[in-house]
Amino acid sequence: MYHISSGCSVVQRSVRYLAHESPAAIFILTVAVSVNAIALGQASTLPNGVACSNVRQTSAVLWAHSTAVGCTTFEHSHSADFSTVGGHEVVAVIDPNKPVKVEIAGLIPATQYYYRFTDAQNNTAYGEFRTPSTVGMTVGLHFGASGDWQQPPPFPSLSNVAVSNLDFFIKLGDSIYADSESPALPGIHQARTLEHFRIKHNENLSWRFGLNIMASLHASTSILATIDDHEIVDNFAGGTAPGQSQDAPDVHPLEPPLFTEAVDFVNETQVYKDAMRAFQEYHPITNELWNVPDDPRMHQKPKFYYKAAYASDAAVLLLDTRSFRDAPLPPVHDPFDSNEVATFVASTLTPGRTILGRAQMENLKSSLLEVQCTGITWKFVVVPEPIQNFGIINAEYRFEGYAAERTELLKFIHDSSINNVVFIAGDFHGTIVNNLAYQELPADPCSAYELTSTPVNAFEVVTGPVAFFDSLLGPSIVKLASDAGVLSPFLKAFYDSLPVRVDTDSITNDKDDFIKALVDAQLEPLAYDPIGLNSNLSAADGLIDAELIQGDYLACHTYGWAEFEIEADTQDLLITVYGIHAYSESDLLSDPNSVLKQDPRIVSQFTVHPKRTQIGDFDADKDVDLEDYTVFASSWLVESGQPSWNPKADMAYPQDDMIDMLDLSVLAQNWLACVE
Repeated sequence: MYHISSGCSVVQRSVRYLAHESPAAIFILTVAVSVNAIALGQASTLPNGVACSNVRQTSAVLWAHSTAVGCTTFEHSHSADFSTVGGHEVVAVIDPNKPVKVEIAGLIPATQYYYRFTDAQNNTAYGEFRTPSTVGMTVGLHFGASGDWQQPPPFPSLSNVAVSNLDFFIKLGDSIYADSESPALPGIHQARTLEHFRIKHNENLSWRFGLNIMASLHASTSILATIDDHEIVDNFAGGTAPGQSQDAPDVHPLEPPLFTEAVDFVNETQVYKDAMRAFQEYHPITNELWNVPDDPRMHQKPKFYYKAAYASDAAVLLLDTRSFRDAPLPPVHDPFDSNEVATFVASTLTPGRTILGRAQMENLKSSLLEVQCTGITWKFVVVPEPIQNFGIINAEYRFEGYAAERTELLKFIHDSSINNVVFIAGDFHGTIVNNLAYQELPADPCSAYELTSTPVNAFEVVTGPVAFFDSLLGPSIVKLASDAGVLSPFLKAFYDSLPVRVDTDSITNDKDDFIKALVDAQLEPLAYDPIGLNSNLSAADGLIDAELIQGDYLACHTYGWAEFEIEADTQDLLITVYGIHAYSESDLLSDPNSVLKQDPRIVSQFTVHPKRTQIGDFDADKDVDLEDYTVFASSWLVESGQPSWNPKADMAYPQDDMIDMLDLSVLAQNWLACVE
C-alpha cells in the first residue's frame, strides 16, 4: 500500500517509478546516481546521506537529511535495482536544518530490504537493512558498537564497518561533544541552543577530506542509538535540580551555567529539551515519551529505552543512564584514607538513589526476565557508561556511585537465573572487558573492605572511542593515578617509555599491560575481580566460559569499535575489537593522508560459550524431572518475602511474586526437557 503525507502531490516524487525500465538499466542508473552523490560531496543537498533504525520483524524507521525545501520520497524494495517497489512515503522538508523520517510497516521478517530517498532537487541516496527473524529459531547475529565522537570527522576508525555486513550498529552515546569547540562552531566551547546542537550533529555526519564514513556506515545497515552526557555537557545529571548537576562551568570555568531555570529537574530545562530534540531529529528513532504520572522526574520526558529481539539468538535492551539520575556523591579525595573510602562505599549503597529512574529499571528487569523465559540465548544490555567495578577513583559518576541500584539489577539477574547477559558500554574511550559482581554491605557498614561480593553470569565489554585524543583511556588512567598519588613519577616515566603492542600476555612490557596492572592494583584491595574473563577470583571461576584468541581483554590506546557475532548452531559469541592508531586533530590537519589511510586492525578477539540452561531445572542437572518438582513444590503458594520464597520458581511472565498455577504451567511445559 502507498501512503502520501499531506502537503505533497503524488506527481512531485523526485524519482519516478522505474518499474517499466529493465533491471539492468535501473541498476546502472542507481550506480550512476550514487557516484554522482559521492562526487557532489559537501555541495550535495544530502550532506548526511540516509539511515534507518528501530528495525523490527515487520517495521522500520527511515531517515534522511536534505537541505532542499520541498517534497521528498522514501521508497523501499526487496531488490537492489528497485525492479519492484514495495512501498513509498512522501514527506515535506520545511526546514533545511531538520532531517525527515518516516515509519514503514508491513515488512516481512528475515528479509533484506533496500531503500532510497529522493529530495526536491532530484538528488538520491540509497541504503539497506535486514529485518530480524522471528523468535523460535536461531540463525546467528552480527552487529557492531562504539561511542564517543569527540573529534570532527571523517572517523577512519569506523572505515571497515560498512563492508562488514552487519545486522545493525549501536551508537553508545556521545555522538557529539556539545561541550567542545569544533570547526562547525568556531569559538564556541559550549552548545546552548537548538541551532547549535543541530550544527554539531550535522557536522559529525558530514563530508570532510572527501570522505563521509558515517554516511557509508548508516547506508550499510540499521542503527540503534542512545545518549550519554556530551550530547549536552560532561557528567550532567538529568534527574536532579539545576545547581546540583555538573554544568558548563565545570568544564569551562569562564562559561555561564546552562541549567538556570527555576524547575525541579535538569531534564525540564530548555537546553535539555533542545539537546534531546536535536538528538532525536538527527537519528532515525521514534519520538517516544515516558508515561509515569506518579514520577515527575520521568513523566512525559524523552524515552530512549528500547527493546528488540533478533530471533532466539539475542535481545538488545537499550538504556538511558543520563536523563533521570540523581546528583553524584562527593568524590573520594584521598584513596589511601580507609575511613573516607568506607564512608563513600557505604553511601553508594544508600537505598533509593537512582541512575536509571524507577520505571526504566522495572522495564529492564521485566524485559530481561521475559527474554530469558522465551528461550533467547544472549541478552545485550546497552549502557552508555560502564557498570563493571573499577574502584574508588571517579566512581561517583559511574554505576558504582549508584551501587544500591547496581546491586539491585545484578542481584536480580543472579536470583532469576538469567544467563548470558552482556553489558555493552562506551564513555571510557578504550576497551576493557570484565565479568560482573554485585556488592552488599557487611554487618558493620563502616568496613568497606568487608563488602560481600557475589559474581553473576554476566560480563561487560567497554569499547571505543571513535575519536577522542585528549581523553584516551590509557593516558587518562595514568593521569588520574598520578594526580591521586597512586602512581609515582618513576612509574609514570616508565609508562611513557613503553610501546603500544598487541599481545595476549600480561607482562608489563607495553602500555596496555601496564594499564591492566594499574587497574588490577586498584581492584584488589576491594576484592573486585581482575580485568579479563579468564583470570578470576575463585568465586567467579566457571561462570564465564571464554577463550582469548588475539590481543588482550584491555586495549586502551587506539580508536575503534567492537564487533559481536553469534554462531547460529553453537550460539558461541565471537567478539572482535578493531583499532587504529590514535591521532589528534592537529595530526589530521597536518598530514591527513597518513591518518586516513589507516585500516582498522584486530586489537582484541575472544570467544564466549553460552551457558545452556533449561527453564525449571532447579537442581542444575540439565533436565526437568521429579527432583525439580520437589524443589518447586516446597514453594507452592508462597509469596515474595515469606520464609520459603524461591524467586527461581516464579517462572511465569510477567512475574507476580507468588508461586501458583501460572508457574506450574511453565514447569509442565518444560517437563522432561533437557539441555544437550
